[in-house]
Amino acid sequence: MKVCGLAAVALAYALGQPAAKPSAGELDELQRALAEANSSQIEVLRVIQKYLAEHPATAFRPDLDHRAAEAAIAVHDNALAVRYGEAALARTPDDTKLLPGVTHALLALETRDAAQMALQYARHAEDLVRKMQSDGNPGNVSPAEWRKQTDHLLNLALVDEARATGIVNRPEDALAIARRAFEVDPDEAAAREMAYWFERAGKLQEAIDSLADAFMIPDPIATGAQRAADRAHLGELYRKLNGSETGMGALCLQAYDRTAALLKARDANFERNEPNSGKTNVLDFTLSGLDGKSLALASLKGKVVVMDLWATWCIPCREQHPLYEEAKQRFRENPAVVFLSVNADADRSAVKPFVERMKWQGPVYFEDGLARLFAIEGLPATLLLDRNAQLYTHLNGFLDKNHFADLLTERIRDALAVPVK
Repeated sequence: MKVCGLAAVALAYALGQPAAKPSAGELDELQRALAEANSSQIEVLRVIQKYLAEHPATAFRPDLDHRAAEAAIAVHDNALAVRYGEAALARTPDDTKLLPGVTHALLALETRDAAQMALQYARHAEDLVRKMQSDGNPGNVSPAEWRKQTDHLLNLALVDEARATGIVNRPEDALAIARRAFEVDPDEAAAREMAYWFERAGKLQEAIDSLADAFMIPDPIATGAQRAADRAHLGELYRKLNGSETGMGALCLQAYDRTAALLKARDANFERNEPNSGKTNVLDFTLSGLDGKSLALASLKGKVVVMDLWATWCIPCREQHPLYEEAKQRFRENPAVVFLSVNADADRSAVKPFVERMKWQGPVYFEDGLARLFAIEGLPATLLLDRNAQLYTHLNGFLDKNHFADLLTERIRDALAVPVK
């Protein structure tokens, strides 16, 4: 059972986690607060504030400080995010989920003291990410996804570090740190941060170039208002330097070409971390297994191979699984047909408990680049290779449950009839 919000605090008491037993009246009051706080983050914050004001020494204080910090960050109340966040981080300084939000809240206060504390948090976040990278991939995600995620976390920490460094009157260092953030992960936020410090250094052309990069880099998180602000500021700086916006379109096109090349190089670097990077023949692939054993697909040469690609979060995949198993049973006596269960989760930590909970039988392998090779765009997906290791068919999405097993059976029999070359 997953317990959300303040209900987790009540559960903590039930499990005996608080250091001191609260009075019956206090516990009743907390239970009422839990019921009241279910509606919104603003209500969560309001209820916790009231409760802590009346019970400042409550045994639930650590949980409530942490939850209040999360709620304050969500509603953009920077003062309360700092107040409760600093208390929570004093107890759990390595909380990588809370650190960025509290750091941003401190930076938004725009005071030297707040920036100094934000700088400490940002540096600590950087150290935590670098340690994660030095420790290596724990195996929960693919190597490429691991590098992508940790590079992005490092980028976020460095952008915050750059802003905090600049606020404490070290703008040259701030610019250098922002450049490092962009080198780690060339995204819109890092480019905008470089532009910010270039402008304050009086280097308008460099600021314009960086702001053009920020404007041209695709960023699904950026709001329309942020992009409009970037466009307006870019035009303002360009006119200030050149007298008009004539030529700004060509500059933006150059920024597009420049950033597209950077992103392509970054993606190529991620792909090199994939187990089957650069391989274009499926027989050259080796798939890692959930049980730790690998499967060289070359060992299946001469057989018809049926791959069921699925993910734990894919509800249609669960619906299709028994139909897939039905078709599998029809060929259980035919050694020329091999069925592979291939998981496509980015976070692999969920796969083993899912398989155990669903009582799915047989080995499970990870896709390890198959989705790239066969351009898989949706799940579930069934790939059928003939005995020459050529893609015979690709059944995409959840098909008619009344006919899927028969359709797959028919396709397998057709593939068996293909002459071996």
